This record gives sequence, structure tokens and C-alpha cells, in this order.
Amino acid sequence: MRFGLTILPEHRWSDAAPMWRQADEWGFDHAWTYDHLTWAGLPDEPWFGTTPTLTAAALVTERVRLGTFVASPNYRHPVTFMRDLLALDDVSGGRVIAGLGTGGDLDSRLLGDPGLSVKQRVDRFEEFVTLLDRVLTQDHVDHDGEYFRAQDARTLPGCVQQPRIPFVMAANGPRSLRLAARFGAGWVTTGPKVDTLEEWFTAVGALSERLTQTLADAGRDTAGLERYLNLDSSPQFSMESVGAFEDLVGQAAELGFTDVISHWPRPEGVYAGRREVLEQVATEVVPRLRRDLA
Repeated sequence: MRFGLTILPEHRWSDAAPMWRQADEWGFDHAWTYDHLTWAGLPDEPWFGTTPTLTAAALVTERVRLGTFVASPNYRHPVTFMRDLLALDDVSGGRVIAGLGTGGDLDSRLLGDPGLSVKQRVDRFEEFVTLLDRVLTQDHVDHDGEYFRAQDARTLPGCVQQPRIPFVMAANGPRSLRLAARFGAGWVTTGPKVDTLEEWFTAVGALSERLTQTLADAGRDTAGLERYLNLDSSPQFSMESVGAFEDLVGQAAELGFTDVISHWPRPEGVYAGRREVLEQVATEVVPRLRRDLA
């Protein structure tokens, strides 16, 4: 089991830098920040850019992997995003994870884009991921699609990646799961919005089983894809208490998840909790769980 921590991009860097540095020193395997123009959970709070935040985080950390949670085609083009990822991967010494998803409504509306159906959103996501994969692994890329275009997009031989930056694909539906099986180094899920933990873990387990079948249908090793679970999409905040964290991780492990992601506690509102719980989880519980779940 590997452990991740999400630090929302709501903090001025003078406050955020010690948090990223601490996550690294505590030994978390990966650290993430949200990739939105505005997040519906904190619409009235300060909000800073994702790739600049992760670049700054790369400069104050040494070993923790750094991820977008998750980038979407709502306001990103594969060619320009490729440039950001290459720069971030270079600055971080190869520690970048590209978390990718279809995206929600709010970011799309902010730029005045027409509303897309679920099918259209998945169509766009498939085109986005396919082109992003191409421009990271090939040079001189041409593409004329429904949602994106590129004319002689240069990655340049010195930047072409083999293997490329890992994609961790957010997916719940059948088509998105097939995309994860095709392009993903990992799969991440939030599960559905339900009332009880029992309902949530039942649904998450069913999704994991569906992914296993999708991998098998694609002829891919079912154990060859990392499985990430966002614990804090459940009805209980993982950092509410040490016991809550241990229970959630234990159930995730039973379902075969290789990685879990929690959030740095906030003083109030969404993800409200105490830093003391996070510190105890990081310094005592996570090392013990690593041994117990090895």
C-alpha cells in the first residue's frame, strides 16, 4: 500500500511551502493538488494555478511524487499541457504523475463553452488522452479532431519520453475504464455519492471488479495497473480520527487498492480536521500499516 496526500491550491506559497515540504519529510509516496479554475467546494476562497504550484512544490521536496488531481480537457489543450508536464517533470527530476479525468461542468462554463452531454465529454476525453500520449511520445504530430487540432506539434527528440510520464486515469464508466486499461499506469476513483460507508465500499468494490474485467478483456495483466482510491470521497473524512483512517485504509486494502489518497485537514468547512491527527497518521500509523500490509 502507498499513501498520498492532497494539498489544495488555496494557500499563499509562504504558507503552502512548509506543507509540501512536510508531506515529503513525513514520507508520503505521492502528493497532489486539484486542477480546476474554480472548485465548487470552495468557490469563495483564494485559488492558485496547478502547474505553478506543483513546480514550486518540486523545488521544496526531494522524493515525493507530484500529481494533478485531476487535469481535464475543460480548459487544457494536449499540446500546451504537454509543455507544462515536460517542464514540471524536468524540474522535479521525473516525479510527475498526470492525473487525468473528463472534467465537470463548472470549469467548462467559466470559459463559455457549450454544455456537453456525458457522451460528448467522454468523446472529448478520449481524444485528449490519445493526443496527449502522442505528443509526449512522438515528434512532428498532426491531428485534426472534433475537439482538438495540432499542426506539426514538436515534442523534439530530446524530450520524447519512453516511457512517458505516467497517466493515472479517473474512470467509472465503461468507456473511461477502457481508456484507463489502454493508457493508464494507474486508475483512480472517487466512487459514487452515497449515504453510508457500507454503500460506498460496496460500490467501489464493484468498480474495481469491473476494471479487472476490462483489463482482462483488453489482454492486459490485471495486476499491472495501480489502483488509487480517494478516501475522502467517502461519507467519512479520513483524517477525522486515527481510527477512521485505519479503518478506511484497511477496507481499501481488502478490495485490492494499491494506493490511497487523503487530504490535508482544513480548519473548517470541507475536509475539516486537526493537524494533530494528520501528524499522528503520518508518523505512527502509516509506517505501521506499510509493515502490516506489505
